[in-house]
Amino acid sequence: MPRFSRAELESFRDAQVPDLLPHQGQDLRLLFVGINPGLWTAATQTHFAHPVNRFYPALLQAGIITRPIDPAAGMSEEDREHLRSRGIGISNLAHRATARASELSSDELRAGGEILTALVEQRRPRVVAVAGITAYRTAFGLPKASLGPQSAGLGGAELWVVPNPSGLNAHETVASLALAYGEAARAAGISTTSG
Repeated sequence: MPRFSRAELESFRDAQVPDLLPHQGQDLRLLFVGINPGLWTAATQTHFAHPVNRFYPALLQAGIITRPIDPAAGMSEEDREHLRSRGIGISNLAHRATARASELSSDELRAGGEILTALVEQRRPRVVAVAGITAYRTAFGLPKASLGPQSAGLGGAELWVVPNPSGLNAHETVASLALAYGEAARAAGISTTSG
């Protein structure tokens, strides 16, 4: 695993990380949407890459992926293809890397919601799972939204809001994340170990 100095990580502030999407012609069943890239994610050009992020351990525990993925040093093309072959994509509400999501403005999140809607309308996933309730509420102007399936879809897709896997979200565990992600995956038609 690489070790980045604070100065090295700071050099990635405002960098962007491209979406990970199935190739044209491959089925996009489930699009996970993070809030925005962290500095470690930007440094490795890999979504949810920080070593304490629980995203990939939760996917594995839920049976959404069938082998471990350790993204801390950057995801291999084989790892990316494993996600694509399972019908999984990853995007963000905001594409600018920051040290903390709280550095994003409400305007950035609202603009990101519009961009996400356009992406969903173009790529047509079955389910969109936004990982972060506070950012979702801001991006879509829904201050009372709660976790779980949303009655209003998004761009023709079923919409879920799931917990954020960041290590900063201390009241979630790999097990609780796996439960939430597994529900969204089953709604998307992805077989899981618990479904």
